Amino acid sequence: MKALITGGAGFIGSHLAQYLLEKGDSVVVVDNLSTGKFDNIRRFAENRRFQIHINTILNEQLMERLIEGCDVIFHLAAAVGVRLIIEHPVETIETNIIGTGTVLKYANRYKVKTLIASTSEIYGKSNNVPFKEEDDSVLGATIKSRWSYACSKAIDEFLALAYYREKKLPVIIARLFNTIGPRQTGKYGMVVPTFVQQALLNHPISVFDDGQQSRCFTNVSDVVGALYLLMSEPKAVGEVFNIGTDEEITILELAKLVKELTGSESEIQFISYEKAFESGFEDMRRRVPDISKISDLIGYEPKVDLRKSIQQIINYFKA
Repeated sequence: MKALITGGAGFIGSHLAQYLLEKGDSVVVVDNLSTGKFDNIRRFAENRRFQIHINTILNEQLMERLIEGCDVIFHLAAAVGVRLIIEHPVETIETNIIGTGTVLKYANRYKVKTLIASTSEIYGKSNNVPFKEEDDSVLGATIKSRWSYACSKAIDEFLALAYYREKKLPVIIARLFNTIGPRQTGKYGMVVPTFVQQALLNHPISVFDDGQQSRCFTNVSDVVGALYLLMSEPKAVGEVFNIGTDEEITILELAKLVKELTGSESEIQFISYEKAFESGFEDMRRRVPDISKISDLIGYEPKVDLRKSIQQIINYFKA
């Protein structure tokens, strides 16, 4: 098949492009390199089944031309990362809402099957752990920009499902839970690459708040395999799926594990949310997915554990 990947030079997008090319598919990538990097896809540049357009998904003329010529769309382009969301809220909202609207508009015109990459942020401040796809979203006040990302991605989901119900556009929504692996940058607040880089340099490892907030980190290879299988499964159309792992760890435990695996002499430094981000910053204490729905449909089961994922990231930065 010929697949269009928006945000295909990003961390997840570049791994998905590699996966599809290895399957024998053709890949077209559009990325403005705001958070993606050309280095992530440089290795594919000579492949005749690969093409890259360094441009924005807000370019309607380009997007219509690319969508008309493809079989499926993996829509991964988004403004991501807590720091980026707080520092550039207009970019976050416009990219996520207007960009997704553009993709869906032309996907519908040519009836191209589309997978929308969403986020665990959708669940907001909910304490109903583990999160199920039909659970309520509990978002914070609009005066706190931290929640603009979750709200914009919720609009993306509503819009995609509206196109499915009203226009019969085949869409799939995948909510990703803390994907990690090689090529991920810590520049915009991603915790694992940040910890690894700090540890390798023997700099203090920055743990926010008391470090008792917990997350479940999923290897990128498990995620792209799941995206591919969802796109290939007719019963996935019109549905929402969590993609993650139920292997839960606190951020403090994560910092200690990174220290152990790097052999670092770094001290663990506790920093308040207010100092790291903004006054009144809110975070969720636990973020754990229920993955039974995707497991039942496609047999999804995470294969790469956290220790191996961290070691992959260590090796990447050392290289």
